[in-house]
Amino acid sequence: QVQLVESGGGSVQSGGSLRLSCTLSDDNPRRPGWGGYRMGWFRQAPGKVREGVAGITQAGDSIYADSVKGRFTASLDNARNALYLQMNSLESEDTAMYYCAADPYLWWQPSLRENDFRYWGPGTQVDVSS
Repeated sequence: QVQLVESGGGSVQSGGSLRLSCTLSDDNPRRPGWGGYRMGWFRQAPGKVREGVAGITQAGDSIYADSVKGRFTASLDNARNALYLQMNSLESEDTAMYYCAADPYLWWQPSLRENDFRYWGPGTQVDVSS
């Protein structure tokens, strides 16, 4: 099965930084493997819908939500099957559970749409205090 695990969440004051990590593992050789997935970061605050934060392809094409553009940067480490999200200039509005996601279908096209992604991690909490 495909497994995604996030790490790096925590508490930080406004203006601070965090770096989230997500690793993917897959025990089925019939699936495409790391290079065949587009990856994404999503977040959800209590009482709100899940929203796309960043999407990235293996070719490095990326898109970001307007609310985080210029502050967050997604990147990939192919040697580690890892996805990262560098979060700078954090604001209280960034407080949420952050999820990473993977999709093998339209793997060449970055996306911020929740329904485009097939596999999900359990999430890591980010709390930003004012």
